[in-house]
Amino acid sequence: MSIEDWTERFQGTRALPRGVRDRLIKVAQVRAYHKGQEVFGPRNIPDSLLFLLEGTIRVSQTSENGRDIVLYRVDAGESCVLTTACMLAEEAYSAEGLAETDIRVVALPRLAFDTLVADEAAFRNFVFAAYSRRLIDLLRVVDDVAFGRIDVRLAERLLTLAGDDREISATHAQIASELGTAREVISRVLHDFQKRGYIVQSRGRIEVTCKPALRALTNSA
Repeated sequence: MSIEDWTERFQGTRALPRGVRDRLIKVAQVRAYHKGQEVFGPRNIPDSLLFLLEGTIRVSQTSENGRDIVLYRVDAGESCVLTTACMLAEEAYSAEGLAETDIRVVALPRLAFDTLVADEAAFRNFVFAAYSRRLIDLLRVVDDVAFGRIDVRLAERLLTLAGDDREISATHAQIASELGTAREVISRVLHDFQKRGYIVQSRGRIEVTCKPALRALTNSA
């Protein structure tokens, strides 16, 4: 696959000299993945830096007891910071990246990545700025899981998933993965929300019937 000048789509590559950008276009590859396909997984050592052109990648980690937690998402116009970290440390992935939608990524080979990080300050600043932002996001995840009230976090997540609509297509297990907790915990809190009249549940679907009450709960923390 090929694409027009993809370096225009990313702040870090857009700031590079034209000659460097032309070399990037020659050495990088554009890859496509279908929704649900694995982009990278545990024990794989990355050989390319990934820039996401289209779609969303969901990055999650699975514990020894089989519980999943969503670490973050990579959206179009961003690079995958876990790939960056593993390439810098020369270590295998510790998490899994799944295509949450159909996606297209630019894969920059490791040799070109190493050269750019060493020689181009604009690219180096882009890489480490993205790394710093994502590290802050991950610390927030840890803080939420360790100290956040699950009813407040669940209310926030339901409002986000619903958006401007009322219905959500999600299982209890999927929501538990998003919030880093057990399915049984989510089921218990959802049952309480239903008793209060905040939601109505059916198999694989949740209807938000009282958004103001959920918003009030999120503001109570």
